[in-house]
Amino acid sequence: MLIDSHAHLEMKEFTNDRPEVIERAKLAGVNIIVTVGTNLRLSREAVSLAGQYENIYASIGVHPHDVGKIGNTTYDELKELAGRKKVVAFGEIGLDFFRNIAPQLQQIKKFGEQLQLAKELHLPVIIHDREAHDQSIKMVKASGVRRGVFHCFSGDYEMAKQCLDWGFYLSVPGVVTYAKATTIQNVVKKVPLSSLLVETDCPYLAPDPYRGKRNEPAYVVQTVKKIAEIKGISREEVAAVTAQNTLDLFTIGASLHS
Repeated sequence: MLIDSHAHLEMKEFTNDRPEVIERAKLAGVNIIVTVGTNLRLSREAVSLAGQYENIYASIGVHPHDVGKIGNTTYDELKELAGRKKVVAFGEIGLDFFRNIAPQLQQIKKFGEQLQLAKELHLPVIIHDREAHDQSIKMVKASGVRRGVFHCFSGDYEMAKQCLDWGFYLSVPGVVTYAKATTIQNVVKKVPLSSLLVETDCPYLAPDPYRGKRNEPAYVVQTVKKIAEIKGISREEVAAVTAQNTLDLFTIGASLHS
């Protein structure tokens, strides 16, 4: 069992060969893919894909880059989507103080609103945190949300410990395969495997040896390989435990028997 816990198969980068990408993932041993919406339109697309493919599940929400697009009916429409079959999480939501495509104060306001919406919907959250560690930690702590994952985790071990104390998982992207990615490699070494997920974040962040190319779910195998190397355990154990963690977090049970 191997799961890509965070992909963006609904994005335009996969328009021309989406079925082939999904088939390659299966051939690589990737049993389940969670495709993650980043605005209302793409959340709808993610839900649609989950309806078309047995091995795909969806998450809905508005990414910090897109919070300027949140209108009067957006949250109501997200609530409606949350009731659809195979929607397993709310996100990705959060803060991005690196690119600042939306003003920081607007990001903070909308992140707070979406944390509360996820709580109301009883869905785990998928959190985007880039160059906003202190603010993200502060807001998650204040929200009372205690079920979710910091996707593409980029903090240090001290931050990781806080996240784990609240019951959050950390998701490891292909970045861990990069030679200079010592911070995430150190986190992976110290954090128990029982707290980790693996992801591609495709089409972004392709691991070595595909760095610079479009990423896709099949490449999550490289991330598993690197984690196994760092921890000195088998790839099979990394795949199995991170898959079970993903099933537990997103309450995906039936897929084990499908």
